[in-house]
Amino acid sequence: MYIKFFRSYFEDKKEKPDEAKLSVELEGKKGKQDEGKTGLYRLLCFILAIICLILLVVVVVLGVKLQTESTLCQGNDRFNDQQSPSPSCSLEICQHRFPKMTFKKLPCQQCASGWLTFGTSCFFLSTTRLTWSESQKNCSSGGGSLAIVSSQTVQNFLTRKGNLKYWIGLRHEDSTWNWVNNNELQQSYWTEAVHNGDCAYLNSDGPVEKNWDRASCQSTTYFICQLQF
Repeated sequence: MYIKFFRSYFEDKKEKPDEAKLSVELEGKKGKQDEGKTGLYRLLCFILAIICLILLVVVVVLGVKLQTESTLCQGNDRFNDQQSPSPSCSLEICQHRFPKMTFKKLPCQQCASGWLTFGTSCFFLSTTRLTWSESQKNCSSGGGSLAIVSSQTVQNFLTRKGNLKYWIGLRHEDSTWNWVNNNELQQSYWTEAVHNGDCAYLNSDGPVEKNWDRASCQSTTYFICQLQF
């Protein structure tokens, strides 16, 4: 019996080195697996960093491109006037150049209630009569002035919309006719039988080409205000 116990103890002691060796081998394999996982994580982080860098470059390029494309167009070169190196475009100019074309009105309301929208201006045809100076003061109190007939299209519009005699922003001073914006009169639509006076009015009952007349600035009549937006 003592001999069996001794043999059993001796066999157990003899197997322990093998177990220790097996434990070391397992730990070595585990360490290699951890090193492999660490390397894989580093590779994934590097790939993600490269992707983020590419996306950042794409965003910057698109931003520059959109900013460049958002620059307002200066207009078609074939419409450029040699005497005007920096031409401007407006609805009035387009209507003057293309009289046979129909231009749609803007979808949103540009002028206050009771005002008429035409081109880049609002016009108000009064229902009360004042002197020329009182009319100009009334218009300027709202940020505008008496109407300036700057083109044939404006003349046509005001004649068509009115049905009375209206002061316009034209006055005779120092032997010249000047608008309220200090521009000298260029194109006129005087009636054949012009009366005396230093202030001009538009008679919408007359023909569109000849319906301006003059009267004393102290006379009272209706007036047209203009406000540009």
